[in-house]
Amino acid sequence: MSDVEQLAIDAVRVLSMDAVQKANSGHPGTPMALAPVGYVLFHRHLRHNPTDPDWIDRDRFVLSVGHASMLIYSLLHLSGYELSAQDIENFRQWGSPTAGHPEYGHVPGVETTTGPLGQGVANSVGMALTERWLATRFNRPGHEIVDHFTYALCSDGDVMEGVSHEAAAIAGHQKLGKLMWIWDDNKITIEGGTDLSMSTDHAKRFESYGWHVVHVHDGNDLEAIDLAITEAKNETERPSLVVLRTVIAYGSPGKAGTSASHGAALGEDEVKATKENLGYPSLEPFHVDDGAKAHWRTCVDKGERIQDTWNARFSVYAAEFPALAAEYLGAIAGELPTGWDDEVPDLSNVEKGDATRGWSGKVIQGVAAGLPNLIGGSADLGGSNKTDIAGAESLLPETPGGRVVHYGVREHAMGSIMNGMVLHGGVRPYAGTFLIFSDYMRPAIRLAGLMGLPVVYVFSHDSIGLGEDGPTHQPVEQLPALRAIPNVCDLRPGDAAETEVAWRVAVERTDGPSWLALSRQKVAVYDRSQVASAEGLRRGAYVFQDASNGTPVAIVMASGSELELAVAARDRLEAEGIPTRVVSFPSWHLFQQQDSEYRDSVLPSSIKNRVSIEAASTFGWSRWTGDAGHSVGIDHFGASAPAEVLYEKFGVTVDAVVEAVKAAR
Repeated sequence: MSDVEQLAIDAVRVLSMDAVQKANSGHPGTPMALAPVGYVLFHRHLRHNPTDPDWIDRDRFVLSVGHASMLIYSLLHLSGYELSAQDIENFRQWGSPTAGHPEYGHVPGVETTTGPLGQGVANSVGMALTERWLATRFNRPGHEIVDHFTYALCSDGDVMEGVSHEAAAIAGHQKLGKLMWIWDDNKITIEGGTDLSMSTDHAKRFESYGWHVVHVHDGNDLEAIDLAITEAKNETERPSLVVLRTVIAYGSPGKAGTSASHGAALGEDEVKATKENLGYPSLEPFHVDDGAKAHWRTCVDKGERIQDTWNARFSVYAAEFPALAAEYLGAIAGELPTGWDDEVPDLSNVEKGDATRGWSGKVIQGVAAGLPNLIGGSADLGGSNKTDIAGAESLLPETPGGRVVHYGVREHAMGSIMNGMVLHGGVRPYAGTFLIFSDYMRPAIRLAGLMGLPVVYVFSHDSIGLGEDGPTHQPVEQLPALRAIPNVCDLRPGDAAETEVAWRVAVERTDGPSWLALSRQKVAVYDRSQVASAEGLRRGAYVFQDASNGTPVAIVMASGSELELAVAARDRLEAEGIPTRVVSFPSWHLFQQQDSEYRDSVLPSSIKNRVSIEAASTFGWSRWTGDAGHSVGIDHFGASAPAEVLYEKFGVTVDAVVEAVKAAR
């Protein structure tokens, strides 16, 4: 390597260890080891423009090994992204964009939030899958407007995590030839050598998944790294794993190759010794040689030329295919096309009963008709979740433009891959499983909430109402647990009309994920001319049916399939001279966003006699019932029996509601 290349690489190492040292917190060793591959990627392979980080056809680069955040911060800063030297020096400090782990939306060029290991690589599968889908839909002969790679740098921890196994298996099955993971094989974990916890031959494991595997035995050999990446890019039928053998904290005379450099600052003396060992031209903190700076900034000129060339090609494409170009730009921008919901069925006054999962399936067909970039799937439960798009092809290597994704029994990867789809841009993903199995994908749901990604989850079989499958499949604590995740919109509709509106809310949302909790059993049919409009769902909770005299003394509130219990209880109570209001409560998230005036109009503070009904844990309902109220629910596991038997045996009944209201008077 040339002198300027060495200086450019060592600048990454120096910025990384200096930033960690100043913060006295962080992970210096991995950025120091991966500086050469970062340099080769950013200088020789990545199609990116630092002055326009959101350029549509850029290569996607994911730092899945999120604790090595100073690597990506150093690379972005040096190559010309909008990340200042002061931001580097303020690593891990209050108000700084350079957080301890990379956070999407904080720093231009950070494609996804990483840190929980395995998430980034799984996101990358969604990005690569989306690139291929968009290319299939929009490219035309001679007009390759969608043509880019997805790269992910991953660690030993990434490939240990179960989600990476799930995602890698899907990527291999899908034959994602434009996906490349570069595995930092440094054989070090926080506790010591990887041999303490692992003896897996990962190369063989990935080969068994259908991946192409290439080895680089020296993480400082630029030409070997370059050749390996080139070989991987030329393999178009399989995703590629580059096994990169590195030495953690390379250059540190006292801590290289040891776990001591993994999660703690090197120490001032060791930082100085490392700079001397590297032959770095200055011992001053955060020093970058002028020649290295100039060399790094050539990324800007190169990136602008690449984008200018693409812009010219896109102009020709837009002139020849104006409708496709407009659709593509709108899809990337996340816009809903005019008339997207024209085919959504009006479910405000249905005549026959069905489960809310059934009504959801009918709505999906309408949404899919007006939203051509809607892609749906399931964790091997499409028929049960009612999530398949009728008449659509499966999304497979043979049919890369299909709209039905078969994730297999891989809920965690499913959630993470959908995050990657949204992060890439251009498609709107949804997917289903049973509510009980949301536990398997909770980390991905949490990250979707953190990043504000409009992913839609379809959770059917949402209560003991699923019946005979028993307590292993009956969700009890899942509803309150999911509601506890910030920025995640809960939607548990109680009838056909609410199911329609819930889907509209989910599709229209742009700043976070939504989930629909849907019944297996049929729900009641209501004459909406006699009760409130289901549009009230948009405000989270609404007066479904008021007291007959207009002045309630009790409020019965319910979500989902238990709405019919609330209505029946009201009828009993009214017959006994107790004026009662029914509040449909499909979304805590939406209700708590309303102003206090609206919330008080639905749940007047003067009415203390309040009862909630939900065939799940009562945890959290006291927020809405008040201390004087009562919750009818299930604070224990279920059992195997027909649904109607379970509701009776567990006391989720009209009688229980009526008794609770009377007891509070």
